[in-house]
Amino acid sequence: MSEAGLYRPVRIGNLALEGNLFLAPVAGYSDRAFRSICVEAGANFTYTEMVSAEALTRDSGKTELLMRRAPNETRYAVQLFGSDPDRVARGTRIALERANPECIDLNAGCPVPKVWKTGAGSALTRDPDRLRILVSAMVRAAAEQSDRPVPITVKIRSGWDDRDLSWREAAEAAIAGGAAAITLHPRTKAQGYEGTARRELIGELAELVHARYPEIPVFGSGDLFSPEDARAMLAETRCDGVMFARGAMGNPFIFATTRALLVDGRYEPIPLERRLAAGWRELSLLVDDLGEGLACREMRKRFCAYAKGFPGGAALRANLVRASTIEEYRAIFAGAGLPIPALANSPPCV
Repeated sequence: MSEAGLYRPVRIGNLALEGNLFLAPVAGYSDRAFRSICVEAGANFTYTEMVSAEALTRDSGKTELLMRRAPNETRYAVQLFGSDPDRVARGTRIALERANPECIDLNAGCPVPKVWKTGAGSALTRDPDRLRILVSAMVRAAAEQSDRPVPITVKIRSGWDDRDLSWREAAEAAIAGGAAAITLHPRTKAQGYEGTARRELIGELAELVHARYPEIPVFGSGDLFSPEDARAMLAETRCDGVMFARGAMGNPFIFATTRALLVDGRYEPIPLERRLAAGWRELSLLVDDLGEGLACREMRKRFCAYAKGFPGGAALRANLVRASTIEEYRAIFAGAGLPIPALANSPPCV
């Protein structure tokens, strides 16, 4: 397959997307401010961070903010997690009613104990029967809620641990339940985010699904930190698209540079000043949603990611993790001799 052929349109059920470079659901990171930046920087599709179906049914105010669509998100997905079919079905209906996303994803891969100990997240990789029932309940709820069929997708891990690789059974169960797409992060629950993602498993899943269910796309995630990583995953596994997670943190331009590599065979590195301007743009959007105090605390880790590779970056990051106001950020960057755009006039990340 040519590099140009690696970047292509993709369809998820009735949802047609012009490209196959997605922002993955990232807990504590892919809020609407960051998603908006990624859309500006070329992401074809975005996912919210995971939302508790139970919290939705209990009318938690925080879930409303997690699901809010960014103004430039013409299409996006809400990711839910849960283990009770009735709760997840109700959560699906509420998400469709309040957020009106074009897709709903079920998290069947989160390795965090407080999630899997409830039977949700990665616990579902070793409980395919429950996974099938959950997906089926979501598909029915989506069909009842809307006159347009909203696709239900599933993100899984490779298994519980190296002795229990259950990705095949999990994928089959999700598809049997009516899933319109499968994403595989080829690490086990036991690995968490350590070690190396086994990319070849994505290839095996893609081969299986493409042979039996040609209408269902397979997406890959894990260890995508550069355009070259994405190109290799698409070429080696024949998956239909890729999801950037940690690789997009501090570098939302990875979507545009990856597209350039796939289409043109080359890309231009993003100047550090342009990356920094994107950080200020993100802070501006966060202030709109959270207020200055919460936004500035949240931007500590995000500015540290944007500042990676800057001259004197270690000292800069040591100061950034203590900033609590916009003026403190201004002073830190000014002290490092770095440009500071006017916050209210931060240019779009293009």
